[in-house]
Amino acid sequence: MAAPTTPADVGATPKDNREESLPRLLFVLTVVTGLVDAVSYLKLGHVFVANMTGNVVFLGFAIAGAPDFSIAASLVAITAFLLGALAGGRLGSRMAQQRSRFLTFALVAKLGLVGIALLVAIALGDEGFVRYGLIALLALAMGLQNAAARVLAVPDLTTTVLTLTLTGLAADSTLAGGTNPRAGRRLVATGAMLFGAAVGAFLVLHLGIVAATAVTFVLLGLNTFGAYRVHSRSAS
Repeated sequence: MAAPTTPADVGATPKDNREESLPRLLFVLTVVTGLVDAVSYLKLGHVFVANMTGNVVFLGFAIAGAPDFSIAASLVAITAFLLGALAGGRLGSRMAQQRSRFLTFALVAKLGLVGIALLVAIALGDEGFVRYGLIALLALAMGLQNAAARVLAVPDLTTTVLTLTLTGLAADSTLAGGTNPRAGRRLVATGAMLFGAAVGAFLVLHLGIVAATAVTFVLLGLNTFGAYRVHSRSAS
């Protein structure tokens, strides 16, 4: 005779579906990373809003007097990123057990920040002090994203850093005596950021910062809707 269905059994499938959806959502965020770093580096003055390793190096360059690098821009990006990560960490500490709900909330907040950046770019452009405002808004958004990815802790999907991903791809390969764990995921994550950077660079160079930011906003909006759908199915 079949065993009776328990509440845990009933909830198992939505949970599994939810967990399977997280990598897809994070892949999209990895594309977004490439987009916004293309915007910031190519249009906002040789600064990253997602890659803080690069910004620390750029800050060192600027301190040493290297041309085309700005101490102020690097400090604004790093500070705003830390504030965004702080906000994401606090949100995550309260909602860590509700992963899809947490991701939905984080994406809504990020969508709002990128939306404000888009409106600022449309209304005021990207020159002078407006540039620092755009850096701050985008870095806040990316700090929030990075904290969310850290809380979710999906292996090889930090969404903003590929150094360890590429290291794992080589160090864990069969050539190194490993078993190639998650090689496909690592390759897709790398390709996603490459794709985002290429699209972002094309848009910035040929159509301008507004077009690139608008595409980022639309992509984030679709991803936010996808996260909401996942959360809604798991909550029903």
